Amino acid sequence: MTQGVVAQRLEGRTALVTGSTSNIGRAIAQALAAEGAHVVVSGRDQERGEAVVAGIRADGGKADFVRADLDGTPEASQALAAAAADTLGGRIDVLVNNAGIYRSAPTLADTDAESLDRLYAVNVKAPYFLTQAVAPRMVADGGGAIVNLGSWVARLAAPSGGAYASTKAAMESLTRSWAAELGSQGVRVNAVSPGVVRPPDLDPAVSFSENMTVGTPAGAPGHPDAIGAAVVYLASDDAKFVHGTVLDVDGGRTGVAVVAS
Repeated sequence: MTQGVVAQRLEGRTALVTGSTSNIGRAIAQALAAEGAHVVVSGRDQERGEAVVAGIRADGGKADFVRADLDGTPEASQALAAAAADTLGGRIDVLVNNAGIYRSAPTLADTDAESLDRLYAVNVKAPYFLTQAVAPRMVADGGGAIVNLGSWVARLAAPSGGAYASTKAAMESLTRSWAAELGSQGVRVNAVSPGVVRPPDLDPAVSFSENMTVGTPAGAPGHPDAIGAAVVYLASDDAKFVHGTVLDVDGGRTGVAVVAS
């Protein structure tokens, strides 16, 4: 290696990131591309997706947009897997199951059947069927890495948002199950559990869940780049001995006692 040149950790690899047209997903796509991966940016909004791709290319990275509406049906997930593989030259080395929705039906009494079904369709069934479609490709190609997105609310309960939290608990549980099932076949499966992450496009004057970070070691919401960096680690060979782990990137919210002052 030429002196002074730093090797990119994902050089020559391909990646599919769902829900990557904004916020955390966008940061993940940007981080993977910055480490050399050819990234498929995916989401429902073509204009935003193409803007993310343009930004990655402007920085010297490789990216393409594939539109997808992951509604929880096997067909939608299978179609994305096939289109992404075609775009990436036939293989997907890294899959990031980031796409998800949050329904602000806060309490048990306020959650109707339609909202609950939609949450589970997008947050659990869609990544389940997408992983079902992509994992055999990875095995056939000699291995790969899958990174799921959990949430701090999956393990630290709040008095609202229980339906959403349960979908993230499901993804963290599936992470361990898939690691057990796929690890011996060369596919590593892990998850990142974000804490309160402030959307970078939000008006700085607007408060964003700061109350949930009071008393934590970080003391403030995080930036999406922190999640992107964690995903890069789990996707890379730096984490080759890491299987079935949920990596908390939450400013210490779940790991450190928060004492009210």
